[in-house]
Amino acid sequence: MKSFTITEFIRLIVLSLLILWGFFLIKPFIGVFTWGVILAVALFPLFQKLLSVFGEKHKKKATFIFTIVVVALLIVPTYSMVSSLFSNLNDTLTAIQNNELKITPPSEKVKDWPVFGERVYDNWQELSVNSKNYAIKHKDFLLEKGSSTIKRFTGLIGTILSFLISFIIAVVFMSNAKGAFQSASDFANKLVGDIKGTEMLLIARDTVRNVVKGILFVAIIQAFLCFIGFKLIGIPGPAIFAFIVMIAAIVQIPVTLVVIPTIFIAYSISDSSAVATIFTVYIIIISLLDNVLKPILLSKGLETPMLLIILGALGGMLLHGIIGIFIGTVLLSVLHKLYMAWIDSKEEIVLAE
Repeated sequence: MKSFTITEFIRLIVLSLLILWGFFLIKPFIGVFTWGVILAVALFPLFQKLLSVFGEKHKKKATFIFTIVVVALLIVPTYSMVSSLFSNLNDTLTAIQNNELKITPPSEKVKDWPVFGERVYDNWQELSVNSKNYAIKHKDFLLEKGSSTIKRFTGLIGTILSFLISFIIAVVFMSNAKGAFQSASDFANKLVGDIKGTEMLLIARDTVRNVVKGILFVAIIQAFLCFIGFKLIGIPGPAIFAFIVMIAAIVQIPVTLVVIPTIFIAYSISDSSAVATIFTVYIIIISLLDNVLKPILLSKGLETPMLLIILGALGGMLLHGIIGIFIGTVLLSVLHKLYMAWIDSKEEIVLAE
């Protein structure tokens, strides 16, 4: 057995310290960097199509246009929603202070709502009669909820800024796709051995793209269709409700639970029960849409069982937040591939020579 010399031991200690030092230096940026990799993998097919239109000679122009379009699609609706929310909030607070806030009184139908109908009716009625007295009476509650809401939206703005930085990182990766993939492939092969690393890398790539289509894309579709329904029926703050629907769909909360309050609101504000019923049927169908689309898009082209993908998404989200949806599904997909290779192999698998 070969023994370590003092020099080799010192080299190992110094190398370990340098790696640890490097880890702490990049630790604050790991989340942003990971999102950058995920966005690069997910958006690269679109980037490639745009590049094929412009040609390789105009790669910089195609990259610039792609960046501007994606940033605009993110910034414009976000700015519109946030500015509208704070503008409405400021107008509402001013109206409450001047006792000029006009709120439509609730209809008697509100009392028929199950469990909390009477309570909602009483608070709504009191608010519509004298908003200033209601605000004074419930001052502590309103301040607490108002401050927590503002903090959440501040956190949302911070998340969007982080997302923009991640997108810039993704653009850098996509514009140097061949080099980035080759580097990642060499690293994976070094870890796993032979060409197995590249195979695992391709599995991770396909899993990320399927998760984007099966979870994020479906969530956007549901939010957009719900927004149309909210807008047509006259639900107050349709964009905010649609945003809540999208977040619920992403974090795997049943969308049906989120849209139930809008059904109650529809029946209370609609003059026609038939219209409210049509809205209810429509919104329930949209809320269940993910049960049809998700299994199709998540497992398309993958050998990983659908159950493992769902478990990876849910477990990853509980452990690491939204980014865990990708981490969990990729990890379980790779582990499933290793497990199948081990089961099918007649000889012991050597991960690395």
